[in-house]
Amino acid sequence: MLKSIALIVVLAVAALALYATTRPDTFAVQRSTVVQAGTDRLFPLINDLHQFNTWNPYAKKDPAMQISYRGPASGPGAAFDFSGNKDAGKGSVEVTGGQAPTRVDMVLHMIEPFEGRNQITFTLTPQGEATQVTWAMHGPSPYISKLIGIFIDMDHMIGRDFEAGLAQLKAVAETR
Repeated sequence: MLKSIALIVVLAVAALALYATTRPDTFAVQRSTVVQAGTDRLFPLINDLHQFNTWNPYAKKDPAMQISYRGPASGPGAAFDFSGNKDAGKGSVEVTGGQAPTRVDMVLHMIEPFEGRNQITFTLTPQGEATQVTWAMHGPSPYISKLIGIFIDMDHMIGRDFEAGLAQLKAVAETR
């Protein structure tokens, strides 16, 4: 009886491990909102990393997070290193490019809790007096991410953070 149970457990674990290999090699998360502000007001709140961290939901996850800025304050080469609690992790963000005032490209290099390099794009699309802001992130999905993704909906988890950040960005931009 015990051998049968052990065999079933081993087969179930093997099936999960095998199933994980069939999952996509990349991931993408994207959320949008409409802000009652022009791109001229929104662009600096994203492109200037000091301003970015006034609404960044990940900086809000740990009020004691250590942040060290490097490079210029904004635009390509602007970067910050961060080290926070288990909810915030450890890594760096760098502005890599974009097109003022409608796009900001960044790279997120996570060190903890998992190693990863992901591309981030903020797209600002004018809509009359308002602007649609889209926050997108994509990157590779290594095996461990595929395995975790069987049990945790990463799009929902990261998307919830993006939605909170966009709501905070909207609040900041619309009150200025």
